[in-house]
Amino acid sequence: MPRRTSATSSPATRRLRTPEPALAPVPAGDLPAAADARESRGARRKRETRTRLLEAALQLMAVRGMEGVAINEITEVADVGFGSFYNHFESKEAIYDALMDVVFEGFADALDALVREVTDPAEIVAFSVRHTLLRARREPLWGQFLLREGLSTRALTRGLGQRLLRDLSKGVATRRFKAPDLLMSFVAVGGTVLAAISAQQQAGADDDPQAALVQQMGLSLGDIPERAATIVLTTLGIDQAEAERMARKPLPTVELKTA
Repeated sequence: MPRRTSATSSPATRRLRTPEPALAPVPAGDLPAAADARESRGARRKRETRTRLLEAALQLMAVRGMEGVAINEITEVADVGFGSFYNHFESKEAIYDALMDVVFEGFADALDALVREVTDPAEIVAFSVRHTLLRARREPLWGQFLLREGLSTRALTRGLGQRLLRDLSKGVATRRFKAPDLLMSFVAVGGTVLAAISAQQQAGADDDPQAALVQQMGLSLGDIPERAATIVLTTLGIDQAEAERMARKPLPTVELKTA
């Protein structure tokens, strides 16, 4: 069924998908076929409306943050009635929390699936850094939201932040990483990734007055993910030559879902 989109919505926001719990099966004969069909259409419309609201929230909050966005702005961009918002979310804070789950929890779960068979903490960190930067390049609004919220307390204590701290801790425990100060290593790695996302976005923005300067500094779009992974690994005590090799290994592939 075609989905309505606002004229201000972007391709990046339209890629966001939030799965809904499946309907409980209805025993055969309990409902007429027409009623069953109506229920299916209603459930589908509910899912589509919730998705549009999340997409609109991402589009607005990635630029202005939660505090700078009003509920009526979200419903206007989503092209749904104001009252419909409360059929899905109790408040602006509730849709923000749902969006945080999509951006941070869902992607972190996907990264876990990506590296499930990888045992080397250094490879896990390198793969995760590269996939995060590639996702931010492919979906600029996702990257912008990550930039805005990436160092917030809410982000550091859930999803990507939790996984990063776990992987660093494993690397330290196995002596793969040299990180005498785990907290500052965690901050350094997270800050490097966010700074690389910012540089990547500037380098790819033709209308950004700083784009030419960024290009002159050698921050080309082609290998920022690999270069960022290399810097992260050397920060953690990996030899430069090994870090460069590891940062350019073929990436494991898996469908990285947003939720």
